Amino acid sequence: MPRTGRLTAAATTLAALSLLATACTGPSADSSADDPKADVTLNFWHGWSAPGEVKAIEENVARFHAAHPNIKVNITGNMTDDKINQALRAGGDKAPDVVSSFTTDSVGKFCNSGAFTDLNPFLRKSGVDKEKVFLKTLLEYTQYKGNQCTLPLLSDSYGLVYNKTAFAAAGITEPPRTWNQFVADAQALTKTDGDSYSQLGVMPTFHGYETTPMRLAAQWSPTYFGADGSSNLAKDPAFAKMLTAQKDLVAKLGGYEKLEKFRAGFGDEWSAEHPFHKGLVAMQVDGEWRAAMAKEAGVGFEVGTAPLPVPDDQAGDYGKGYVSGTVMGISSASRKQNAAWELVKYMTTDTGAVVAFANAIHNVPSTLAALDSPDLQVTPEFKTFIDIARHAKSNTTPAQADGGTYQLTFQDLAYRSEKGDVPDLSAGLAATDRQIDTDIAKAK
Repeated sequence: MPRTGRLTAAATTLAALSLLATACTGPSADSSADDPKADVTLNFWHGWSAPGEVKAIEENVARFHAAHPNIKVNITGNMTDDKINQALRAGGDKAPDVVSSFTTDSVGKFCNSGAFTDLNPFLRKSGVDKEKVFLKTLLEYTQYKGNQCTLPLLSDSYGLVYNKTAFAAAGITEPPRTWNQFVADAQALTKTDGDSYSQLGVMPTFHGYETTPMRLAAQWSPTYFGADGSSNLAKDPAFAKMLTAQKDLVAKLGGYEKLEKFRAGFGDEWSAEHPFHKGLVAMQVDGEWRAAMAKEAGVGFEVGTAPLPVPDDQAGDYGKGYVSGTVMGISSASRKQNAAWELVKYMTTDTGAVVAFANAIHNVPSTLAALDSPDLQVTPEFKTFIDIARHAKSNTTPAQADGGTYQLTFQDLAYRSEKGDVPDLSAGLAATDRQIDTDIAKAK
């Protein structure tokens, strides 16, 4: 199963990552003196745990070792960010030299704290023009204030996965392109069953797996921070418009209490018991992996994919979406940074390596060359998410010194809004801005 930089991961590791600011510091990238051609052993830690994912990592590292026989790589999987943080603080020979993290929301903290080394000198030394190698949006979430302390290692695009069979039964011939069409389709696809549902058009609450405020806000092309660096939620009408539209959809589909009661019976997001697989919801906000997972679960309906709808006044921007991903960096405490860079460079920039990894775990490639590679396995359902990743208006949540705290603060407001507990949305957004600004100031 794919696991990349979703906020759900940030929420569970945020407390541990708050300690990262005191993580070890070491040699700068410019002064790293180790010989990358000498015999050396690197410790590489990553978070994947499913057998197929672990195998894909091992195969990629095996190909790297074949090209760099002097560099041995000890691989440790299923590593959470709190475990990584503890190891970085402890140091020693067993600490990781190279780290892959799902928590892109923490990149700002990784960079700001000095826990990961700035990769810009390595990129320059290797002649790698990052602007020509990686998608622009991916570079936005892998650096902080010019410090490129991580690089993208595959990516996720978020769109709409839908039940084509249910659409046909409801007389709907194509996926919704605008928000008003989305609302109408969600209502038409909803079938009530007493005080519950036999089929819900879409689960609109912000507790519904990948249906987060950040995913939906992306369709309004928001600006999270102003030119002066302060939180911009109250000043940018995109946030109020999104929250208002989502709350209205919640009401039209039965209300918060009824929807949450139905959601309580949903299965695990990564299992065959997912409500989309079971036909309990006809549309799902999700990533590029869901269509393949639904087919693997043996669903009895045809699966379709499309970009998420856009506000009606932005109909010309249809096709955009939220983009995130996995990141890879080098511990600033490592005394093997040049050798570590060879591994990072291979896994993040080598077209063959990126394509093989993307094919193996069904994620979107993170380099332009890999996206164009004839070896990339592209189904019609998967192509939707490649197109979202490439869309000029696709966007992400920017890196900040507080990691993902500002997103959690915004999400808390969204949770209260959908329940009807925010009587004055403008005031709520302004208060959220003040809290975000305070948190970021403390983190710096």
